[in-house]
Amino acid sequence: MAIKVEHELHNRRKGRNVGVGLLLIGFIGIVFGLTVVKVLQLGDAAQFEKFDHVARPQIVPVEGGSE
Repeated sequence: MAIKVEHELHNRRKGRNVGVGLLLIGFIGIVFGLTVVKVLQLGDAAQFEKFDHVARPQIVPVEGGSE
């Protein structure tokens, strides 16, 4: 005889765990979706380099026209 006792507490915990898992999956989906939309709005992948919050002199345009 196998000893297997499922208490009602186990079922409630399982339900809560499934709920928390679905919320986490939803949150990850929202963050991923926002990231995709932001990258697609940039259009050019080279523009994505400008948003790394680091001063990079090679991407700053030269004032006074091209030399």
